[in-house]
Amino acid sequence: MNRDQKNIVATVFLKNGKAVKGFYDDTPINSSIFHLASLYNDNGVDKIIVFDLSKDEEEREKNLKVMRDLNRNVELKVCAGGNINRLDDIKKLFHSGCLQVILNGSKPDTIALAKEASRRYGRERILVSVENVDFIFKHREYMDQNFHELLVLNEGILDALDNLTNVPYVVYFDECNYDDILKVLKRSNARGIAGLFLNDPKTDIMELKSQFSLNGIKMDNYEPELKWSDLKKNNDDMVPVIVQDYHTDQVLMLAYMNEEAFLTTLNIGKMTYYSRSRHELWIKGLTSGHFQYVKSLTADCDYDTILARVSQVGAACHTGSRSCFFNHIIQKEYTEKSAQHIFEDIFKQINERRKNPREGSYANYIFDLGLDGILKKFGEDAMEVIIAAKNPESDEIKNSIADHIYHLMLLMSARGISWNDIAHKLDQS
Repeated sequence: MNRDQKNIVATVFLKNGKAVKGFYDDTPINSSIFHLASLYNDNGVDKIIVFDLSKDEEEREKNLKVMRDLNRNVELKVCAGGNINRLDDIKKLFHSGCLQVILNGSKPDTIALAKEASRRYGRERILVSVENVDFIFKHREYMDQNFHELLVLNEGILDALDNLTNVPYVVYFDECNYDDILKVLKRSNARGIAGLFLNDPKTDIMELKSQFSLNGIKMDNYEPELKWSDLKKNNDDMVPVIVQDYHTDQVLMLAYMNEEAFLTTLNIGKMTYYSRSRHELWIKGLTSGHFQYVKSLTADCDYDTILARVSQVGAACHTGSRSCFFNHIIQKEYTEKSAQHIFEDIFKQINERRKNPREGSYANYIFDLGLDGILKKFGEDAMEVIIAAKNPESDEIKNSIADHIYHLMLLMSARGISWNDIAHKLDQS
């Protein structure tokens, strides 16, 4: 990320597998951690720090499982902290899918652990929380080479901090004081802010980012490459917008934007249109709760139509349908050739066979062999791929790879692993 660009960081506190209010408040909050993460993702949060507040190993394992599930389903960068005392604790967090860990600067062994962790995993994955300058002062010669970022829990130490290290920091605020936050974000070493007020799902993060941007703070929000003046309008001075689900590629609806709707969409990160029947601006979902959070806006080759890829909450259509396009006119049967859809369809069939066995099914025959049987078949296929790769006949290697991938999917299904899990790991590579 650009060092000049500032981050908004949400903090989640995990106790006994549930999200709670804070470090010292075990009161469960109404929303699940997964619902919170989804809201943060759509509303403009740049990173989540999850603090594990477990008291024993059993509770810690429960929290680790929640983190694994979270990382399977969230697109945001997740950093984990709490109860990190040895390298194995860090390893478990990385294996759960967390991209970074945050160490506790008040613990005496932190610097030794940080040196080993940064050597093994890279300094860009290691953060540290500090409440005073003692840790920084004692270890200032090691800061740059071992830490990617600091979480500062006391904004009163920033002047001293800037004189001791150039490691960038995120500052945690107990309450929202806009002027104080603005002053902090203008510091060259400040990378962002965190705080309980940012955790509130009602906080409009995109609006906050827009206000910071107006005050000269470079935020990770929507800065368009094309201006409204670059687009070709229809006779009503509007541009049609095709709306597509960014997860599934399903076309959801067609609407229109005027300039105000276009600028509002960029400003708040929620799809905003102009109603031609009511002659007014409307933010999609404002009355129904079925918001469309912007993921991308793209103009077509003629600059007269916008394709909006969105995160759709609920139904896009006023009828309650997910998509407005459900009235068939004609439909010709065809064979799906998309590699993505083929993989998804076969894996869906495999999972269905595992849950609901069918007599004569090859998948069920392999599942009945148990994990060892699946692994044996997978290993045999691997050898066949190697042998086929030495053969100039291309069809043989294609067939061997296809068999290998099919048995890989059987193994994935047996172990409860999805293609999204694999894609997430590849994305971290």
